[in-house]
Amino acid sequence: MHADPAFPFMREILLFLILAGILVPTLQRLRVNQVLGFFVVGAMLGPFAAGPLAGAPPWLAALAFPSGPGVSLLAEIGVLFLMFSVGLELTVDRLWAMRRWVFGVGSAQVALSACALAAALHACGLPGVAATILGLVLALSSTAVVMQLMSQRHMTGSTLGQAVFGILMLQDLAVAPLMILIGALAHGANTSGAEVAWQALAASARTALALALIWLAGRIVVQRLFRIFARERQPDAFMALILLATFGLAAMSAAAGLPMALGALVAGLLLAETEFRHEVELMVEPFRGLLMGLFFMTVGMTIDVRLALAEPLWVGGAVAGLVLVKGVVASLLLRVGGLPWGQASEGGLLLGQGGEFAFVVIAYASKVQVLEPSLGASATLVVGLSLLVTPLLARLGRSLGERGERLARAEPLPVDNAGVVIAGFGRVGQQLGKLLASQGIPYVAIEADAALVARLRAGGLPVWYGNAARAELLRKVRADAAPAIVLTMDQPAAALLAVRGIRRALPHARLFVRARDEAHAHALRIAGASVVVPETLEASLQLSAFVLEAVGVEERLVEEILARERDLFAAGLPQSGSP
Repeated sequence: MHADPAFPFMREILLFLILAGILVPTLQRLRVNQVLGFFVVGAMLGPFAAGPLAGAPPWLAALAFPSGPGVSLLAEIGVLFLMFSVGLELTVDRLWAMRRWVFGVGSAQVALSACALAAALHACGLPGVAATILGLVLALSSTAVVMQLMSQRHMTGSTLGQAVFGILMLQDLAVAPLMILIGALAHGANTSGAEVAWQALAASARTALALALIWLAGRIVVQRLFRIFARERQPDAFMALILLATFGLAAMSAAAGLPMALGALVAGLLLAETEFRHEVELMVEPFRGLLMGLFFMTVGMTIDVRLALAEPLWVGGAVAGLVLVKGVVASLLLRVGGLPWGQASEGGLLLGQGGEFAFVVIAYASKVQVLEPSLGASATLVVGLSLLVTPLLARLGRSLGERGERLARAEPLPVDNAGVVIAGFGRVGQQLGKLLASQGIPYVAIEADAALVARLRAGGLPVWYGNAARAELLRKVRADAAPAIVLTMDQPAAALLAVRGIRRALPHARLFVRARDEAHAHALRIAGASVVVPETLEASLQLSAFVLEAVGVEERLVEEILARERDLFAAGLPQSGSP
C-alpha cells in the first residue's frame, strides 16, 4: 500500500481504520479494555516491533507502522481531541461540588506522590530538574483507563468512584501548569542560578498571558458563534463549529509558542461552561472511542519493547516501585478523606499506574530538551507497562475492598440521587422549577431555544441547551437516576417523540407529561407516559369549579366532582356529560 503524493498519509489512515474496525467489536466481545487493546496493538505494530517489517514483502510491510510524519500526525490529532474531551469534563460546578476530593485530596496526592517519586529518582542518580519533572509526570494517573474500569463495574456513582474521579480531575487540571513549567525551564536551560529562576518566571508570565488572551478570544468568538448557529438547529453546522473551536484554538496556541494541546484543552473548558456542553458531548461521542483508540495506538508505537526485553528486572522493578509509591500515598489520603481501609486500598490500586498525559508531557519535555530522549523513552516504557497491569491491580483492589467491608461489617455508603429533570423550560417548566426550588428540591432543565437558555442561565438557573427527544442527552443529566422526568414542551410532536425515546432507553423512568388536549394525552399514554396532564382538561375543570361555586354548590362537593372527573380521565373512561 503506497502513499499518494497528493495525500501522503493515506496508508497510515487506512491501516488505522481497518484495525479499529476489527479491534473495537473484538475487544468488546472479549470484554477487554479497549484503551489497553489499542495500546498493545500499537506497540506490536510500531517502529520498535513490526516497524522494521517495512523492508519486507509488501503484504507483510502493509501491517506495520514505520516511524515517520504519518504516525506523528495521527498522534497529534489524537492528543488534541483527548485534551478537548478532558476540558469538557472540567466544569466549575462539577469541580466545586467535589472540591473536597479535587482540591483537597487530589492536590495532596499529586504533591506527595511527586515528592516521593522525585526523591527516589534523584537518589538513583538523576539530576534535580529531570527528577522533579518525572516525579510530577509520574504522579498523574490514567483517567481513560480508570474511568472505563469503574464504568464497567458500575461504581462511578459510589462514594469511592466519586473520590477517585475527583483526584483524576485534579490530575487533569495539573497537566496545563506542568507543560507551562517545562516550557519555562526550557527557556532558562542555558543559564544558571538566579537567571534561571528569573527566565523561568518570565516565561511562565508570558505563557499565562498568552493563555489568557486565547481564553478571552475564544470566549468572545466561540460562544457567540455557537449561540448564533444554535438557533438554526443544524447538526452539520454544530459539528463544524466544534472542529473549528478545537483546531482554531490549538492553532492560536501554537502561534503563541505553546503546545497545541493546551489550545484544545481551552476549547473544551470554554464549551464546558456554556449551555451547549451536553449537546457537544453527544456530537463528539461517536468519535470519542475512535479518537481515544487513535491516541493510545500511537502512544503504543512509541514504546521500545526491546528495552524491556534487554533489562526486564530493571523495568519490572520500576513499574512495581511506581505502583507501590502511588498506591500507598493514594490509599492513605483516601483513608484520611473518610473512606474505610478496604475502599481506600482499592482506590489506591486503581490510581497506581501512570497516566496517558505522561506520554504527552514527556514527548514535549524531550522536544524542548528538558529531558534526554533516552530518559524519556525509559519513562514512557514504565508508564505503558503500568497501564497494562492496571486491570490486574483493579481486580486485586476489588478483592481488598470486599474483604475490608466484610471485616468492618459496614453498610455501603449511600449514593446521591439526581434531581428532577424538566424537559422544556418555557412558561410551564419555569413555574415548576420555581416550585421545586422553593421546596429545596434540586432540578435540571433542558430547552431547545438557545436564546431562552442564554437568558435564563444568565439568571443563574440550571438550564442546558439540547433536544430533549435524545435520550442520550437525558443520560448526561443523570435522568436515569432522577425521581421524575417532566416533559412540558409546547409542541405535541416533540413531546410524543421524547416520550418514545425516553421510554425505550429508560423503561423504568417516571414520566410526567403535559398534553395539549385529550387526543394528544391518549397518544402520550400509549407511547409510555406515566402521568399525563392535558391543558384543556385542567382549564375546563378549574373553570367549572368557579361556575359551580358561583351557583351555590358547596366547596367540598365541588372538590369531589373534580376529583371524580380526573379519576375518570386517568382511567380512560368517558367523563360526566360525555355523549
